[in-house]
Formats: sequence, C-alpha cells, structure tokens
Amino acid sequence: MTSIPATESTNRDAALDANGDIRAMKRVLELEAEGILALARALDGKMVKAVDLLAGATGRIVVTGMGKSGHIARKIAATMASTGTPALFVHPAEASHGDLGMITAGDAVIALSNSGGTPELADVVAYTRRFGIPLIALTSGSGSALAEAADAALVLPQAAEACSMGLAPTTSTTMMLALGDALAVALLERKGFSPTEFKLLHPGGQLGRRLLRVSDIMHGAEQMPLVKLGTPMTQAILEMTAKSFGCVGITNDGGELVGIVTDGDLRRHMSADLLSLRVDEVMTGSPRTIRPQALAAEALGVMNNPTGRPITSLFVVDETRLVGLIHMHDCLRAGIS
Repeated sequence: MTSIPATESTNRDAALDANGDIRAMKRVLELEAEGILALARALDGKMVKAVDLLAGATGRIVVTGMGKSGHIARKIAATMASTGTPALFVHPAEASHGDLGMITAGDAVIALSNSGGTPELADVVAYTRRFGIPLIALTSGSGSALAEAADAALVLPQAAEACSMGLAPTTSTTMMLALGDALAVALLERKGFSPTEFKLLHPGGQLGRRLLRVSDIMHGAEQMPLVKLGTPMTQAILEMTAKSFGCVGITNDGGELVGIVTDGDLRRHMSADLLSLRVDEVMTGSPRTIRPQALAAEALGVMNNPTGRPITSLFVVDETRLVGLIHMHDCLRAGIS
C-alpha cells in the first residue's frame, strides 16, 4: 500500500479546511445580507413615526441595550452624534443605579433587545413611561414587553442567525446596526445636515482633511504677490521674490486679476532685454483661479491639471473680487493628496 507523503497530506488537509472556512464565511454573509433585504422590504409607517419622534426631540437621543445589543447601541449613538443628531449611550444596568439621571425631558430613547424581554431594560422603559419620554424599540419580539411599551416598535423580520448553532447574535445584530444607520441617515436628510456641518464634527483624520475648503488654508490679501498692469518686470520680480510663491498676479485699475507671471514665464522669456519689459508683455492672461468655497482637494486637482501644464499656485477669486492665494504646499501640509 502506497503511503501519502506527510507534506502532501498536510497540504490537502489545509485546502479542505480553507474550503470549509470559505463556505462558512459565505453562508454568514449571505444570511446577513438576506436579513437586511428582508428588513428593507418590511419598512412601514412605524419607521416614519420613529423618525418623527426622534426629530421632535429637543434634547438628545439616548440609545441603550444589553450585551451584543449594547455594542450595537453604542455604534448607533456614535453615528447619530457624528451626523448632526446629539446622542449618547446609557448602559441599562448602570441606569438602574443612578444613570437614569442622564435621561431628561426632551430626550428620546431607542432601546435594543432581540427578544424584547431583556430584564435590565425594565427600569429604563418604566422611567420613559413615567415621564413621557418617547421610546423607540428595536426588537425581534413583536409581542414582547418592550414592543408593547414602545411608542414606536421597529420589529425585525424573522431571519435565521448566521451562527451554525443558531444561537450567537449575528443576523439580528447586523439588522439592528443597519436599521440604526437608516434612522441616522433619515434624520440627517430631514434636517438638511450639510457637508460644512459634517466637517465641524470631524476636524481630525481623513474625513476632516477631505472637507477642508480653500478659504480654510489660503493666504490672505496682505500676503498675495500683486502688481498692476504696466509695471516694469524689475519691480514684478522683486515682488515675486519677496512673497516667495513663484508667481505674481497682475491686476487692472479695478483690482481684478487679469494675468499672472510665473517662474515658468520668466524662463520662457529669458533674454537680455527681459528686465526692460513690462509685465503686460510677459504675463499669461486669464489665469486659472479657484473659489474660496471650493474644496481644497479641488484646488489641488486644478493645480495638477492632467490635461495641461501643472501649476503650483492659484489665486482665489470670489466672483470678481481677488481674496487670496493657495499654493500646492498648503494642500500638502493640510494632508490633501
């Protein structure tokens, strides 16, 4: 009898294990995706009522849940807070020992419980009923105590847990998380939450950098290198050197930008009589500009200009008024790339 070499046997077993792992992961993802699709199909007027209650809160949105539902509740609170709806997480067990004081008149409560019978939520539920605080339930238990007590019960459709034993919260928590995102975005859109407001809540990290506007990082009027039409090139070069942006803007009598002289223009006009010329004879007319409200990333894209000659600076123009200058290095220092 021919024996299989140990290395070949090990490789075969590893391949079988890998195939089993892929099948398990694929099953989980498909079951959870089916749960979210079922949730989307089940949306009805109760969802609108929930959004009405949350939008009408003059205080904060308090999100609560125990165990895995509690972890999802924390994320929902964080998403709402970052999208213009003040929110916080309250642990239901801690609420029974004093943290109920964190829930005040004007707040609204979202309580998460897959079964709807989580005993630790009882005191939070009773507190909302006693003081008339709106209560929204996220639960799979349509006839549960939580659903019956809530002003709006968002009942998850029946869906198998992706856990092979059908026990660990997987599909149910995924649906709760998705429903929390849906509530947050519905509130965001109803309130007209803008990218500018989003930036104020995300000043750090890549999100904040992506939302920086030209006006946030541009150089102001006093730093702009400018000369008027008819200025001798000797004076223009002195202005370029003093301001160190590698260019000088040319303005008319009304202060409007009509041209630009760059280091590249100097090289292209390099001759013995360059210093005897006036800026009108050297400048590039109708230079590219950018609005102060434009994103800094847009300014960098204009400077890189894949269809033409890249430049390193842009004058900033508000309608016809010259208000500043932005250099490529300003974008790079701000983390725009």
